[in-house]
Amino acid sequence: MILTGPEITQAAHDGRLTINPFKADQVNPNSYNVRLGPTLLTYTAPVIDAHQPNPTQAVEIGADGYVLQPGELYLGHTLERVGSDLFVPLLFGRSSVGRLGLFVEITAPIGDIGFLGQWTLMLSPIRPLKVYAGMKIGQIMFFVSTGTIDRYRGKYQSAAGPQPSRYWRDAALIQAVAS
Repeated sequence: MILTGPEITQAAHDGRLTINPFKADQVNPNSYNVRLGPTLLTYTAPVIDAHQPNPTQAVEIGADGYVLQPGELYLGHTLERVGSDLFVPLLFGRSSVGRLGLFVEITAPIGDIGFLGQWTLMLSPIRPLKVYAGMKIGQIMFFVSTGTIDRYRGKYQSAAGPQPSRYWRDAALIQAVAS
């Protein structure tokens, strides 16, 4: 079951979910629009290594916007802090942004129950595209869960700003267990 717009509004007001800041004009019939935060990260090494921490460079999106380049992966973030201890959030790029040639969050749309923070967005443009901090970039839908809830306590909890991959931590655990 998916929450409707009015139910998203009610749940945000009564504390069943958190959207901060909450703006009524960002509520859709069955989702909530989230905006692009002001910081982007890019990986700086010529090869990204899944078993190692990878260096990144931060870029602030100025008032005149920032041009994303094809062939580059940008890690952005939502301006809003979003999460719930009851509902399963799913984030998708807005269709109007997709029509500009920007892929948003195509591999990891599902959030865990119990996560609360700014969402890291994986941004991949098809052609040069100027983006702006505060633009509506994605939408989050909330699904009702059934069964016992085991809240998220993972490595990205309370994220502020874009977060680079920490997959290497998982890889180190796998290597330790295999040894």
